[in-house]
Amino acid sequence: MTDTYARLVNRGLGRDLARKLGLPQPAELRRYRSGQPLIEGPVLVGGSGPGADAIAAELLSWGLDVRRHAVPKEKLGGIVLVLDTLEAPGDLEHPVLAAAPSLRDLAPGGRVVTVSRVPGGPPATAAARQGVDGLLRSLAKELRAGATGNGILLAEDVSPTAPSALGALRFFLSGRSAFVDGQFVRVTSGEGRLPDDAEAPLAGKVAVVTGAARGIGAAIARTLHRDGATVVAVDVPAAGDHLAEVANGIRGTALQLDITRDDAGQRIIDHAVHRHGRLDIVVHNAGITRDKLLVNMDPTRWGSVIEVNIAAQLRINEALLASGHFRSAPRIVSVASTSGIAGNRGQTNYAASKGAVMGMVRATAPLLGQYGGSINAVAPGFIETEMTARIPFATREIARRLNSLQQGGQPGDVAEAISFLAGDAAGGISGEVLRVCGQNLVGA
Repeated sequence: MTDTYARLVNRGLGRDLARKLGLPQPAELRRYRSGQPLIEGPVLVGGSGPGADAIAAELLSWGLDVRRHAVPKEKLGGIVLVLDTLEAPGDLEHPVLAAAPSLRDLAPGGRVVTVSRVPGGPPATAAARQGVDGLLRSLAKELRAGATGNGILLAEDVSPTAPSALGALRFFLSGRSAFVDGQFVRVTSGEGRLPDDAEAPLAGKVAVVTGAARGIGAAIARTLHRDGATVVAVDVPAAGDHLAEVANGIRGTALQLDITRDDAGQRIIDHAVHRHGRLDIVVHNAGITRDKLLVNMDPTRWGSVIEVNIAAQLRINEALLASGHFRSAPRIVSVASTSGIAGNRGQTNYAASKGAVMGMVRATAPLLGQYGGSINAVAPGFIETEMTARIPFATREIARRLNSLQQGGQPGDVAEAISFLAGDAAGGISGEVLRVCGQNLVGA
């Protein structure tokens, strides 16, 4: 879908006029392309503890140009602020203000990433750790030119260089996280493994994507294939032509299936195992909307949304957990929505179903943990799709601009976050909800 306004205010007379009038000027985001550098320009690692030294050493091993102290007026690709040893709110001042002047030198599309610990411990320590939350979310709203700020929260016993901590750091520094802004991911265990080939982190995996015939689902299927997975594309028989086109394009297989069938989970397992020999990843993307104010809601609209968006996922997960073919570090990623976090007028049924997805993910995480597996959700905000293209013009323009990046995301932005969470590098992250919304300014 096109964003005519963004093109207009970034060129020629339109750009000059927008500047004079103080209109939003959304920047072109730095998005991942195969073969491109992880980040362009030096990375400044702030913080004085052993965690900062260890992360700086890791970044050097990735071939990055690392600075432990800022060089005045040198353009930076990113800033990593390591705050894993905070014991009191006063401990924030030195590392934060030492890094602050370097924000002026952050290049367009630059990245700021904090590394800290989950709130806990004595009151002063918990206060300092929670303070990082407000700090990072505010900082992300101050960044300009497509730059983003995100945070990694380490559990008490997790090292700053644990596989999933480094996996999350790599994701946030890269162009894969272009529309993720002002968000945190929790690394809850030392599980996980960095890929041998960063360009193909899903090599050898077999993945199932539901609702894969078009839109975000098709983007997910293509991205998982690009990252090395063999993909089973699933959708309803009515979408068969589009489904076949997607599956053929990525050299995967198509499975025409109504996921609300009681035996949908077993049919997915049987197809993956019989055609590809294994099943490693399931992405629950299929979903529908049947919007209506609650006062006018009928049982058909309510029930169909709940059935497709959450009840089917629960039944499929039950089959997966019972299957001996889904036991080797399995990964499940569900597509939720910011509507399930903040609510949306006319979407009580949809928001209830997406809120339920998040609850399901948190409750299922321990069940998959016994097999070294993980389950997480991605919550998209305003994404440019055929569905959002049908929103009335004025409403659509407001929805596009009400985030820190002042634009809608692309289906590929959602797919990139899902591919990250589906990989072994995120094996220590489970039960989490990662928003892909450009730090939407409305709601949580």
